[in-house]
Amino acid sequence: MLHQFGKVEVITGSMFCGKTDELIRRLRRAKIAKQKVQVFKPSTDVRYTLQKVTSHAGTEFDATPVKMAEDIIKRLDSDTTVVGIDEAQFFDERISEIVQTLADRKVRVIVAGLDTDFRGEPFGSMPVLMAQAERVDKLQAICMVCGRPASRTQRLIDGKPAHFDEPVVVIGASELYEARCREHHFVPRD
Repeated sequence: MLHQFGKVEVITGSMFCGKTDELIRRLRRAKIAKQKVQVFKPSTDVRYTLQKVTSHAGTEFDATPVKMAEDIIKRLDSDTTVVGIDEAQFFDERISEIVQTLADRKVRVIVAGLDTDFRGEPFGSMPVLMAQAERVDKLQAICMVCGRPASRTQRLIDGKPAHFDEPVVVIGASELYEARCREHHFVPRD
């Protein structure tokens, strides 16, 4: 095995910007390079298949669902050199510590997750992960209203923007969310 240096890569942006597709692309390249790859996702993400990370476009990669960030360490094989983590914003606050521990052990860690919630506010531990990473790629989607680049996630309830006081975490896809540009992202408040 070639000498491995640990590092953290974060792929972020709004929903529908291609985060999981990019994660899967990097993981497939690591496998082609004959690196040992393990992928983890939160067990709460049941939108597609529980044992896979799946993009909205339909690409898939085998994954292990886990409840808590520390379960990643418990389920990690000793010869793993690349760890993929999808939907990192849904993990508990220990995710950033776990990611740093893996990188310090010479593991390449590729993390994908939403940088902001439907309100446009920082989401979970993603800001910390982005600050600690060696590489951060912020992808953009296409605004579902005007077609310009989109960096925000709009939650919809009965076709209308969700109110600011709605719960932050509601698992869903195109039936609940749209990508929006700054101009067309709206979160009503009282």
